[in-house]
Amino acid sequence: MSDRKILVTGGAGYIGAVLVPELIRQGHDVTVLDAFLYGTDPSVDPIAHERCQRLRADIRDFQFVDSVLKRGRFDAVIHLAAISNDPSSALDPEVTKSVNLEAVEHLMHSAKRHKVSRFLYASSASVYGIKDTENVTEDLPLEPITIYAECKARGEAILNRLVDEHFVGVSVRSATVCGYSPRLRLDLTINLLTDQALTAGRIRVFGGAQMRPNVHVQDLSRFYRILLDAPAEVINGEAFNVCRENASVMSLAEMIRDELDPSLPIDTEPSDDPRSYHLCADKARQLLGFEAEHDLVMAVRELKDAYGSGRVPDSQSTIHRNVAWMKAHPNVWRNLTKQAS
Repeated sequence: MSDRKILVTGGAGYIGAVLVPELIRQGHDVTVLDAFLYGTDPSVDPIAHERCQRLRADIRDFQFVDSVLKRGRFDAVIHLAAISNDPSSALDPEVTKSVNLEAVEHLMHSAKRHKVSRFLYASSASVYGIKDTENVTEDLPLEPITIYAECKARGEAILNRLVDEHFVGVSVRSATVCGYSPRLRLDLTINLLTDQALTAGRIRVFGGAQMRPNVHVQDLSRFYRILLDAPAEVINGEAFNVCRENASVMSLAEMIRDELDPSLPIDTEPSDDPRSYHLCADKARQLLGFEAEHDLVMAVRELKDAYGSGRVPDSQSTIHRNVAWMKAHPNVWRNLTKQAS
C-alpha cells in the first residue's frame, strides 16, 4: 500500500537517509523529525523532496512531539531516533535514559492517543546480552548489559503493553548495520575496518574472536518497508531479528583485506568487550518471507567506490563517528531541547 503518511524520527540518520528516499519512491508522504546534529547539508540532503517535510526538533520536546502527531494524522511511525550504540550511550547515562527511554515512552503513548495505526520500533540485537547458545532467537530472555541495551529492552516492553487491534506495534532487533549511506557512519564494525584499510593501509582488530551479526543498511531499510504492509496479526506485539550473516571480528577483517588488498596487515590488540553472539533470523524469513539480499562484501565494495568517487571527502571527520562528535560537542546533544525549532 502506498500513499501513507509516515513520521520517521531520526530520519536524517544513517538508516533514515537510506530508508526515507525509498519510502518516498513508494509513494508515501514522509515527515522527518530529527535533531540534524551531524552537519546535514541541504544542497545534498538525501531526504530533500517535496513529499518530505523536515522538522528540526528533539524528541524530548514533548509538547512539540504531541503537536506534530496531532496535526500529522499519521498512519505509521518509524522510530529510529536515539543516542545510538553502547559507547555513545555510556557518555551520559541520564541523557541516554531521557532520549532512549523517557522520550520513547512519551512518543509511543502520544502516537496511540493520536490514532497512529502502526508503530515500528528500532530496538537492537544488543538486548540479548551475552548468550552461550548456538543461535540467539527471539524467544530467549532479554539480558541487557549496557544502558543502551537496557533502554531498548524497556522500550519494547512499553510498546507491548500498548498494542491492541487499533495500535499495531513491532520491535526490530537489528544486527550491526553496514554499507554506504549518505549520512555515513564509520564507527560500525565493517565500515570502521574498511575505513582503516582504505585510509591507513592496515586494519586494527581488538580481540577478534567475538562473533558479530551483521546486516546491510539496504536490507534493513527494506525490512522496515515490509513491516508497513505485513498483516497485523503476524507482527503485532512481536520482535524480529534482522541479520544477514554472523562472523567473528577477525574473519570480517580478513574478508575486507582479501577484497581490498591481500597484502594489508591486520594488527590485533586485547579487548575488554565481552559481547559475542550468533543471531538467528529464521523468524523473519518464516513469517514474513524476508531474506537479506546484500552480502557483507557488497558493503566493502560500496565504501571503496564511495571513497574513490569523492562521496566521502573527509572520512576522518567526527560527523562519521558518533562518540567522537558527541565528545567534541557535549553541550549540543545534552541540551538540545532548548534549541529545537
